[in-house]
Amino acid sequence: MPLTVSPELVSLVQKNDKSAKKQVFEAYYSKFAAIAQRYAKSQAQAEELVNEGLNKCLYKLQNAGQIPDLDQVMEKEFIAASVAFLMNIRSEYYVASTVFASETAPKNYDLFANNELIDYNKVNNDILVKSLQKLVPSQRLIFNLHVVDGYSLIDAALLLDSSEQTAKSNLEKARFNLQKNIENSLKSVKV
Repeated sequence: MPLTVSPELVSLVQKNDKSAKKQVFEAYYSKFAAIAQRYAKSQAQAEELVNEGLNKCLYKLQNAGQIPDLDQVMEKEFIAASVAFLMNIRSEYYVASTVFASETAPKNYDLFANNELIDYNKVNNDILVKSLQKLVPSQRLIFNLHVVDGYSLIDAALLLDSSEQTAKSNLEKARFNLQKNIENSLKSVKV
């Protein structure tokens, strides 16, 4: 049963109470672990991301005033911390962001359009997460921010410190490559 974070608990966190911080950490750990799994390229990186992101959230919470919607604030802060963390792995992020889609296809990347290779009823969460993790960081970040977490392209581009056009381009590549990754995963499952 998940813990609830009460205003009293937040008040204790703001007073730097270690047991209160631990309770907040436990309350958000599983939710943020699921988000980190989508943003990270591996399980090890996801674990690092959860710890780093939750620590930044606790720091923000400790220094914040009145918070109207704690869950929404914590999730937005965690996502922002995750993006910053992944972008700070500069060699991985910037080298990988120069990778282009290797196949040409009509520009229909609607993942839910009819496709003879993909039966979307059989795409389980594990295949989807593994397919997301195979995307290069710039594509994985924009896809998660825009498609999964609902950020506008402009807001996502600001978080990623890029132009809106770059965000659109990376989103297009992400959709194409995600579809190919899902197809490859499903082919290997059928074999």
